[in-house]
Amino acid sequence: MCGIAGVARIDGGGLGPEASGLLAAIADELAHRGPDDRELVVDGPVGLAFTRLSLVDPATGGQPLVSDDGHLVLIANGEVYNHRELAAGLPGVRLRGGSDCEVLLHLYRQHGLQFLDQVRGMFGLILWDRQRGHLVLARDRFGIKPLYYHRNPERIILASEIKALFRDPATPRQLDWERTLTTPLLPAAPYLSAKPLTTWFEDVKSVAAGTIQRIDLRDGSTEVHQYWTFPGESAEVPATTDEFVTAYRELLYESVRECATADAELGLFLSGGIDSAAVAALAAQQHPGLHTFSVLSASTYRNEDAENAHHIAAKLGLPNHQVLFDDCRVPEPDEWKRLVWLLETPLCGPEVYYKHELHRYAKQARPELRGMLLGAASDEFNGGYSEDVSGGGGWSGFLNNLQGMARADALASRPDLSAWWLSDGPALVTDEVVRRFAGRTLTDPYPAYLAWEYSKLQQYNVWHEDRTAAGSGIEARVPFLDHRLVELVAAVPAGLRRDLLWNKRILREAVRGLLPDRSVERPKVPFFYGDGVKHTYRVFARMLEGDGGALIEEALAAPGAAEFLDGAALRGVLAGMTAQPDSPQLEIALRAVNVGLLAGMAAAPPAPISTRPVLSILRSVEVSGWETQRPQLESLVGLRPAMPGTLVPRLTDNVMLLAATDGDWFVSIDGSLEFTLEAQDTRMLPLLRAIDGTRSIADLTEQLGRTSDDMYADMLELLESNVITMQAAADPLP
Repeated sequence: MCGIAGVARIDGGGLGPEASGLLAAIADELAHRGPDDRELVVDGPVGLAFTRLSLVDPATGGQPLVSDDGHLVLIANGEVYNHRELAAGLPGVRLRGGSDCEVLLHLYRQHGLQFLDQVRGMFGLILWDRQRGHLVLARDRFGIKPLYYHRNPERIILASEIKALFRDPATPRQLDWERTLTTPLLPAAPYLSAKPLTTWFEDVKSVAAGTIQRIDLRDGSTEVHQYWTFPGESAEVPATTDEFVTAYRELLYESVRECATADAELGLFLSGGIDSAAVAALAAQQHPGLHTFSVLSASTYRNEDAENAHHIAAKLGLPNHQVLFDDCRVPEPDEWKRLVWLLETPLCGPEVYYKHELHRYAKQARPELRGMLLGAASDEFNGGYSEDVSGGGGWSGFLNNLQGMARADALASRPDLSAWWLSDGPALVTDEVVRRFAGRTLTDPYPAYLAWEYSKLQQYNVWHEDRTAAGSGIEARVPFLDHRLVELVAAVPAGLRRDLLWNKRILREAVRGLLPDRSVERPKVPFFYGDGVKHTYRVFARMLEGDGGALIEEALAAPGAAEFLDGAALRGVLAGMTAQPDSPQLEIALRAVNVGLLAGMAAAPPAPISTRPVLSILRSVEVSGWETQRPQLESLVGLRPAMPGTLVPRLTDNVMLLAATDGDWFVSIDGSLEFTLEAQDTRMLPLLRAIDGTRSIADLTEQLGRTSDDMYADMLELLESNVITMQAAADPLP
């Protein structure tokens, strides 16, 4: 991973003396991406800046790379995994160094705009063709490595991160409110919309994934060549499920082998799911001592992700760092703003925070570590979300709901037709209405679903994986985004999809025998979500509450925020977080806050990321035996708080205990009946009726004839449900 940037005149002129200072300022902004080296070049109409992170050929792999005749100059961010194979196929070519990117110069000289057709890897690149006066820009097929630009009639400026563009006085520094608020992913809109990438900022564009732009610097004319498009069904694929599994297995083995090749130390994020477990099992064959890093929080303890990560690492003989996120670790406002600015996207939330902190810990624990293997991007194309989308309706429910999402997207342009599908009864009209009047065919929504996932991957997944790693001088590597793997699963015919793509069956069968059956068949658990999601949301609710809601108020004070964000509604969402800590509305509200924060920071850009202090690094917990250490682990993550018998429980202010005429009771929270307690309940009902705000836990234990362990468990359940609060015996009642 590196930082690349450039500035070029596109009107036939040359750069002025100010170009060197501008490139130096941009390089300062990208220093966190490449802490090992830095080079600046100004050559006629073109200036280039490069900051290097050394993973391959640390001694001689510096950039810019220049062809032997001096006609071509290249800077690239990323890796070309099959560079040796490509070089062997170029007759008469002898590489001068060990850089994996040098082969790109020779490929371009021989093949022109077809030079990336056979390249496997992840990259953003800028190539200066001196002889022809052309500037060539390109990105990999999935947009794993970023490249942004701002262009006006005189010049174009480019960089790996948007914040670096803001070092240029001619680049606008304004949030694009219209594009931002109409990006479906921001409010989690439930329809299949494969819109182009949103950069969030006015007049800032991104070189499209799988695309090459060639700009003639004499007159600014631009040629766009799309060398890869997202695939569909193909006749040239295996015929049976077993053949598909075999082909997938072979490609996955090769992809992990390529991603795990480096001249520097690699690590691996191990979540406990099948994706990262598969990568770990395969990478361990090359790196027997590979260090793995897992999130240990109340959420990942509850959903058993942390426990499964521990067992997988132990089975594979790999060191596992269980990085502790206790409920006392709440991001400070300045810390959160630094992270949002590092990410440059309002889609910054708990998942991003966890991964950013894992990278920070990994870099401290393993200072020589330069790359991180990930299990990311398997769910998107292997059917990882099929059960969630199905809503419990199996494969047919999955397809029906895809149809509904595709229909909703199509009808966004014809709201006058939407009413047919919004009523409680059946629609009474067919999807022929959608085809004829909204111009969209819905016969097979699956390709549209994959196109949506491809779009979402670029807008969220690869974006945040790149930045969270880059913030610690680490390169994220994603074996599941080998285009051959994606092309294979995208080509699965409709008749085989249920057998291969329901709940990632193709992957599970591909790694059967490589991992224990417990790991192969473990149901998908979405990271920190599940039973313990409220523990994560509480942390971020506290962050938004901190310092009198400082983050919210700063967001609302940003340029444009008063016009587009409803401050009263945002404050109202925050006020409701304590009563409903598991509401997904928290993440949507946090995104709205992030929008305002980005608008404010764009208008007055902060100091470069590499110069800004952050809080202390988290610590890991040594786990030798999960079962024997359960009480300790529960205490560390905040699931076993100390509850001395002198504490006095009382019902939370918004809670009422209501009696029904049949003897049953109800627990009302904020006027809604949340729990039913049957008359014959001999455990929780007597306890709640006995809680009056004056009796201590010890008094209640004796009065109800309970054991201390039973009472502790019940009190903990009531606390986690926000039904009760605790106060010291001497505290006055409110």
